[in-house]
Amino acid sequence: MRLVIARCSVDYEGRLRAHLPLATRLLMVKADGSVLVHSDGGSYKPLNWMSPPAVMRDTTPDETDRQAGVESVWHVAHQKSDDRLIVRIYETLHDSNHELGLDPGLIKDGVEADLQRLLAEQIEILGTGFTLVRREYMTAIGPVDILARDAGGSTVAVELKRRGDIDGVEQLTRYLELMNRDPRLAPVRGVFAAQQIKPQARTLAEDRGIQCLVLDYDAMRGVDDSASRLF
Repeated sequence: MRLVIARCSVDYEGRLRAHLPLATRLLMVKADGSVLVHSDGGSYKPLNWMSPPAVMRDTTPDETDRQAGVESVWHVAHQKSDDRLIVRIYETLHDSNHELGLDPGLIKDGVEADLQRLLAEQIEILGTGFTLVRREYMTAIGPVDILARDAGGSTVAVELKRRGDIDGVEQLTRYLELMNRDPRLAPVRGVFAAQQIKPQARTLAEDRGIQCLVLDYDAMRGVDDSASRLF
């Protein structure tokens, strides 16, 4: 990534026209070809930008620009449209290149994998006497998040979601229909577990004999002691 702090003006030409008058700004040139123009404000949103695929040319200013004090002109052209970003740089205050390497992407806190691991470790949340059979129990149509047995030895299939909606209930229903055909597992009942369960999903689940369980993620990972709360 190239980072340039410069006194510059910016013009956007294409489906619309936009002009940023002369001011000090941060210019970001990314490896994917995108160019973003930032000010010292406005949070994460750039003032203007060119999305990839794009090609940038750093050119010498013409006589008119040179007389106005322009040092160089960036022409950033989108490769699949007529959109162009023209950056006139009057003074460069900083110019550096940084190798960031491969980005693993955003890892969200509290995703389904974390809930699955925590529930497997704390299987008693499902009820007294529950035991874990395994996580990611594979069926012909996909893996069930958790397979367990209750105190009576009956099989329980658990589908986990961060936010439980009707699609999740439908998914668990398909698993249950398939698993109940297996004499080694039948009868199998279902538990639909999530941090939040929408009213429509709860209604559908209960109509199909599926138990709903709301999970307190903070309590499960020991951040929040629910027993000490007044409310």
